[in-house]
Amino acid sequence: MINPFFKNTGPYDLSFLLKTINLSNDNLPDEKITDIKDLNTSKKNEISFLHSKKYADLAKKTKASFCLTSKNFQSFLPDNCKAIITDKVLLHTAQITKIFYPDSITDDYDDTVKDINETEFKERVKFGKNVLIGDKVKIGKDCLIGHNSIIEKNVNIGDNCSIGSNVIIRNSLIKNNVHILDGCVIGKKGFGFFPNKDKNFRYPQIGIVIIEDNVEIGCGSTIDRGSLSNTIIGKNTYLDNQIHIAHNVKIGENCIIAGQVGFAGSSTLGNNVMIGGQAGISGHLKIGDNVQIGGGSGVIKNIPDNSKVMGYPAKDLKNFIRENK
Repeated sequence: MINPFFKNTGPYDLSFLLKTINLSNDNLPDEKITDIKDLNTSKKNEISFLHSKKYADLAKKTKASFCLTSKNFQSFLPDNCKAIITDKVLLHTAQITKIFYPDSITDDYDDTVKDINETEFKERVKFGKNVLIGDKVKIGKDCLIGHNSIIEKNVNIGDNCSIGSNVIIRNSLIKNNVHILDGCVIGKKGFGFFPNKDKNFRYPQIGIVIIEDNVEIGCGSTIDRGSLSNTIIGKNTYLDNQIHIAHNVKIGENCIIAGQVGFAGSSTLGNNVMIGGQAGISGHLKIGDNVQIGGGSGVIKNIPDNSKVMGYPAKDLKNFIRENK
């Protein structure tokens, strides 16, 4: 899928990219590089990155031509993918991403927006006061937009959708029958940066938010767009109020998530997952299908299918009850 929100300024010679970030290109062919992507979606003539053993299985199957990684992980790469060795994998990945997508660091307001009364949507969308619409927005039939909401450029909204008041949507593709309640912010950049004493280095966020059919997003919730991959909310999933979903999180179908739950970046939920209020899910985890997580729990490791857990750290529900009688 071509990214409609961030322009790719490539291709670039590999030698140029590595020289710009102060990395050696010894023993590497100087090929044209067209893009930088995650291990799962990258293709020939593209760069990816591998920074954790958690992604070894994906690395073995990647179609990328080059991969930024450490000496410890280079053995996981297939023959088609040549290792670019670095001890600062994430920092150098961020620097190359910024070269390809220089506009992905900033997250300023959309200066193309117009009052909805000045657009084609005034005749076919039901809307409140002070609604603003950006350039090249698409909105399906039978949609409603509440007061003071902003739909920024290139956003795509399907049929029968309801957008509440004081909502901001950017960098997002929204399918049919989606309800986004008051005060939500969808598609802003995630909390990704590298601490530095003088000036923190922001990690570019070039992914998008994809919200599938029949989803409801509760009041005051925030869903960050992806960094290199996308943030995805699966079909028929319902989110309560004041939920935060960080970049690259992928939530399956038919999930029910209660208020004030927080997801750290790059975690994946299966289908039919239920999570009680104020639970926290750490980053880069895999939560299986049909999992139930009790309210107030802290999940810090993967959870297999059909599990019921509670507590901090989250453990099997029966064990939790036995230990807390």
